[in-house]
Amino acid sequence: MPDWITIILQSLTLLVILFFMTKWLGAKQMSQLNVFEYISGIVLGGIVAIHTIDPNSNLIYGILAMFVWFIVPFTVEYISLKSKSFRNFTDGKSTVFIQDGKIMEDNLKKEGYTTDDLLEKLRDNNVFLASDVEFAILDPSGTVSVLPKKENRPLTPKDLGLKLAPEKEPQTVIMDGKVLLEPLANLNLNTNWLETELDKINVSIENVFLGQADTNGQLTVDLYDDKIAVPSPSELPLLLATMKKSQADLELFALATEDENAKQMYEKNSKKMQQAIDMAGPYLK
Repeated sequence: MPDWITIILQSLTLLVILFFMTKWLGAKQMSQLNVFEYISGIVLGGIVAIHTIDPNSNLIYGILAMFVWFIVPFTVEYISLKSKSFRNFTDGKSTVFIQDGKIMEDNLKKEGYTTDDLLEKLRDNNVFLASDVEFAILDPSGTVSVLPKKENRPLTPKDLGLKLAPEKEPQTVIMDGKVLLEPLANLNLNTNWLETELDKINVSIENVFLGQADTNGQLTVDLYDDKIAVPSPSELPLLLATMKKSQADLELFALATEDENAKQMYEKNSKKMQQAIDMAGPYLK
């Protein structure tokens, strides 16, 4: 067999094996590498490279070597899931850099971090003054997590005493001009709803590059033709405006009628509508 065919076959074989090994090791292998995973990743790549470019190499030996370097990190990962102390040894432990607003200089030196390194990590977290930080910790992955002091944190609805409606993950319902049925079903919607919403903005499904719907049933679309302007979703503001109009009409009816019973009925329902507006208003803006 010609050498070039041997190289192609060995490359494809080892590539497939390496692909499945990486899949079996899990997504963590590609995002957060411990020492064993880092070493095994380099060695596996080297084994594949050697047995790819050398047509005279023994493919079985290459596969056997790959198996050894696959089973080591796989075993380490399995033991790490069962043992906290072993996980601390292989992955390392977190190190506190700032505690109670005070910089821990000894921990910085222990991890080989300079003051400039710390300030850079703080800037990565949109913090430019170390005095604004309550707590900062170096994770085993190398990421520095920062907790600003309470007075320096952004306000949240909870801080303001507001209660917000639960919100589901937005779903992509149209992609590349094709309807995705499963995401529609996740929002309890159907193709009839989708066609109705597209008719409102005078757009056909084939012209939609990307369409997404949120938990409130609002559809946003991006078209293939960027020159066409698409109106923003307006269902919630329209609903709020309709409620306000209904409340104003009830007040007007109460003022216009001379029937005392009708006046009381209109006023009562006007107050109920105003209460509904006060409760639902924050969710409809």
